[in-house]
Amino acid sequence: MNQAELKEFETRIRARLAELEQNSEAGKQAQSVVELDQQTVGRLSRMDALQNQAMAKAQQTRRDLEARRLNAALARISEGEFGYCEDCGEAIARGRMELDPAAGKCVSCASG
Repeated sequence: MNQAELKEFETRIRARLAELEQNSEAGKQAQSVVELDQQTVGRLSRMDALQNQAMAKAQQTRRDLEARRLNAALARISEGEFGYCEDCGEAIARGRMELDPAAGKCVSCASG
């Protein structure tokens, strides 16, 4: 992979990280503690609020995982290892990298 392609992937990865950070900030409200005051909120409303809170926390967990993967990809770029399989060392297909710039394994190693 040449320097222009690496820079393009780095730009895409950094943009996605910024988007994840923005979504995390927006999701903090949904993850806040649910008020369980019987006087102000009915039982079904509380259950709905608890379910929404759980879903927001699960979404945050997925965002955190994606951010860790993207940061690892940035580290591979800086180390000159981006685009090569972590297991076998072979080049990862360009199409795979286009779909998931954080992919650290080739198709063979990822499926095996």
